Amino acid sequence: MDEKWHRKLKERQKIDQNDTKYSISNFSLTGAGIHKEDSPFLNSSDSASKKNDFYDKNLALFEEELDIRPKVSSLLSRLVNYTNITQGAKEHEEEESAQSPNMGTLMGVYLPCLQNIFGVILFLRLTWIVGMAGIIQSLLIVLMCCSCTMLTAISMSAIATNGVVPAGGAYFMISRSLGPEFGGAVGLCFYLGTTFASAMYILGAIEIFLKYLVPQAAIFHATDPGSSDSAMLNNMRVYGSLCLSLMAVVVFVGVKYVNKLASLFLACVIISIVSIYAGALKSISHPPEICMLGNRTLVRDSFDVCAKTVIKGNITEPSQLWEHFCLPGNMSTAQCDDYFIQNNVTEIQGIPGLSSGIIKENMWSDYMQKGEILEKVGLSSVDAHGSVETFFMYVSADIATSFTLLVGIFFPSATGIMAGSNRSGDLKDAQKSIPVGTILAIATTSLVYFSSVVLFGSCIEGVVLRDKFGDAVRKNLVVGTLSWPSPWVIVIGSFFSTVGAGLQSLTGAPRLLQAIAKDNIIPFLRVFGHGKSNGEPTWALLLTGLIAELGILIASLDMVAPILSMFFLMCYLFVNLACAVQTLLRTPNWRPRFRYYHWALSFLGMSMCLALMFISSWYYAIVAMVIAGMIYKYIEYQGAEKEWGDGIRGLSLSAARYALLRLEVGPPHTKNWRPQLLVLLKLDEDLHVKYPRLLTFASQLKAGKGLTIVGSVIQGNFLDGYGELQAAVKNMMEIERVKGFCQVVVSSKVREGIVHLIQSCGLGGMQHNTVVMGWPYGWRQSEDPRAWKTFINTVRCTTAAHLALMVPKNVSFYPSNHERFTDGNIDVWWIVHDGGMLMLLPFLLKQHKVWRKCNLRIFTVAQMDDNSIQMKKDLATFLYQLRIEAEVEVVEMDDSDISAYTYERTLMMEQRSQMLRQMRLSSAERQREAQLVKDRHSLVRMGSIYSDEEEEIVDIPAEKVHMTWTREKCEAEKKIRRKAPENFRELMSLKPDQSNVRRMHTAVKLNEVIVNKSHDARLVLLNMPGPPRNNDGDENYMEFLEVLTEGLERVLLVRGGGREVITIYS
Repeated sequence: MDEKWHRKLKERQKIDQNDTKYSISNFSLTGAGIHKEDSPFLNSSDSASKKNDFYDKNLALFEEELDIRPKVSSLLSRLVNYTNITQGAKEHEEEESAQSPNMGTLMGVYLPCLQNIFGVILFLRLTWIVGMAGIIQSLLIVLMCCSCTMLTAISMSAIATNGVVPAGGAYFMISRSLGPEFGGAVGLCFYLGTTFASAMYILGAIEIFLKYLVPQAAIFHATDPGSSDSAMLNNMRVYGSLCLSLMAVVVFVGVKYVNKLASLFLACVIISIVSIYAGALKSISHPPEICMLGNRTLVRDSFDVCAKTVIKGNITEPSQLWEHFCLPGNMSTAQCDDYFIQNNVTEIQGIPGLSSGIIKENMWSDYMQKGEILEKVGLSSVDAHGSVETFFMYVSADIATSFTLLVGIFFPSATGIMAGSNRSGDLKDAQKSIPVGTILAIATTSLVYFSSVVLFGSCIEGVVLRDKFGDAVRKNLVVGTLSWPSPWVIVIGSFFSTVGAGLQSLTGAPRLLQAIAKDNIIPFLRVFGHGKSNGEPTWALLLTGLIAELGILIASLDMVAPILSMFFLMCYLFVNLACAVQTLLRTPNWRPRFRYYHWALSFLGMSMCLALMFISSWYYAIVAMVIAGMIYKYIEYQGAEKEWGDGIRGLSLSAARYALLRLEVGPPHTKNWRPQLLVLLKLDEDLHVKYPRLLTFASQLKAGKGLTIVGSVIQGNFLDGYGELQAAVKNMMEIERVKGFCQVVVSSKVREGIVHLIQSCGLGGMQHNTVVMGWPYGWRQSEDPRAWKTFINTVRCTTAAHLALMVPKNVSFYPSNHERFTDGNIDVWWIVHDGGMLMLLPFLLKQHKVWRKCNLRIFTVAQMDDNSIQMKKDLATFLYQLRIEAEVEVVEMDDSDISAYTYERTLMMEQRSQMLRQMRLSSAERQREAQLVKDRHSLVRMGSIYSDEEEEIVDIPAEKVHMTWTREKCEAEKKIRRKAPENFRELMSLKPDQSNVRRMHTAVKLNEVIVNKSHDARLVLLNMPGPPRNNDGDENYMEFLEVLTEGLERVLLVRGGGREVITIYS
């Protein structure tokens, strides 16, 4: 058996070493895999370099270890040559890697962040936000959003400068800081946010295209004035879907084209912003006029002259405006709208300019309900009822507005701060460029937003600001009317910048999904880790397009913006949390080069993110959190286990250390006692657990919520390795769903190994208080007594250590976790008081689905001088106070004489023991020599609990051991043979010991009573008698236990640990 096991051990070690080398060489730098902790170094694949390492004259002392511990020079050369290329198309990677990373802060971080932060909201919605919220509340909105991103950027800079950040950006930072569960959940949220961002940019581009560039391209037209909104939404859906398809094709063809166009799109953004500032300075000349009827704003493109009548050839004729409000006929007899008749038509300046003082009117908010007409405060107006038919002539609010809605719409214009960290592989000095470039970009964009809010409020008339689509200024873009030298600068520039931002989002989102899929933490996403031969994430791009299409079908920029705000805020929240956790834990690996961070700032940023989520849309916030929570739980239960050295792991370690120190104060109170199990397992020569139902039984006791340590003792040499043995035990624990720890001890003697396990398992207050071990089956048939001697020695050790002991007998008949008993009884035979273990264990078992429907019965034994009726009442009262429901029965045992059967059985037991002892004495020395030969030919002897290869049979002094046959030896052997007949005669005339007869009598009587009452019970729990103080009676002790449990299918022998484990007090 030893040779077979030794051969398997060597084969497994070879496989394990190969796997270890592969995992280290591939994953040790990137941190993307689970590498072995025992060899945390890089292995070179170059055999020549290995040979040089081995035979370096100056490193001869270390040449045997150079395969796992490389020279410092070779390690450093590999670290320096390591490059971190952003995931994407291979041609892009080759183009980038052809030249060394040389991008500075400006080109590598600052400008990409500017391009990603400035977007569609600045051009299409900021003027409307200022008009609705007023300057003060608009400044507050901008301050909240920009402060949130600034605090997040500080936290992100700390994380990004604490090591290399590969592809995945925020996902990589969060997953490696907070673990795969948080990383996967937030990574998918970030992916969904980026995907919906592409939909928002596409909708913005189509809105510019259909509203301001080519209005004639509309496919759907309003059949009546009230259906214009639905027609516009349908146009957005059609053109948005076409645009999305075209962009997806561009991204599919190659990311390098998108990267080459990025500079052009950035230039469009900068030119557009500069034209806004230039227009603000030039706004005094040639301001556009807007037409007002009373104090109501009119849609300007429906008529030519802002007047009720026009003079043509000295004849006053009705204007186009008149024709819209009046029925055809003479001016005197025409039937006109009441409001039109009673109010005058006036023209006011749409952009009065900086010096006009309009800022006072725009300082405060003016939120509107859907369908409410835009009115200018201060203009005279006669309140009259207007007809519904003329409603389309007025500029009205298309949606109801509020402060919270505007926060959700504006926040996407503050996102995009991760662009720099995603390019860390292309930067000359990422540790310096990422913090400086990102924070400067946020400061610049925040300054632009603050100044734009003030400029818009100072230059533009309030009703124009509140006009979302520019109906009052001949359907021109409101920002365009302010720009210089022409409105087309803003219109064309914003269109191209929006298309560019959409392309960037559509390029980044599939790569982010591919990074998550390649980490293999979410099983159902594995397919999206594959792509074209050049590295393009084809399947991920397809899924991204489908999700973006959902955003396109919503068709409203104002509805899509809050959705992506939620996902980005969720991502930023966890970036702040990651930084705060790492800072507070003070892990040794937390050494960011960026020093200007603090955990309080991170917590403030996290709080602001959470507040903004619920301010902008509480129901979207709940949906986003539920989605993230579901992904978290899915990864926790179904995902692959990853060890990334994350902060949550460190937090768990700190919490465990704190809890262990608290538990060390003293022993637990009786109310807090729970079975902390040490399960002793036996492995066979094929590394399989011999009795897996022991683990099943331990898992069924998990209602105690206690510690479970699964231990096994291996006989052999520790230096020969035992990792695969521990893996075998862990595998069986996973199969049986046992939550706990595994402990394998390699010892020269199994008995000593078990003692070591019992003494040293656990840590501090989290130590085992109960030992679970199997019964030594076949001990009667075996001539070798070591199996049952190891068992009895373990019983004695647990008693000496004041530990409880459970011995499931016939454990193979115990139910699996998939079986369920629909009826039957759990019988407890309470013979002596053991601290309440016999009461507590069935209660815990009944919490499990296997035993839940079983009834609990408690039996106790009354002697002749006991009052059995009073005992039953007292026991029922005791169980009532313990809050345990059970049937109670007192069994009376009469003082009968010792039967002939008992006497005969005791005699047979002692005769057998004497005969086996003599046989062992005669063969002791032959076995000793055979053992020595066996030891020479086996390198590792595989034994386990109750092994047959542990120690000598009898203790013979060393001086009597003879390695060869001498004359004295021959004479001694002849004497033994001559004495054999005499020994046999003594055996036949043997009289049993009276104490053994008494014990056998008790065992037989108790067994008769137990079998009579509990022969059909699902489980019988029974007090386990203690072993004799004198070692000479060990074999008899085993016989007593066999007699006591004869005829019972499932028996659990229980010994208490010497303390109370259950109490009647609350």
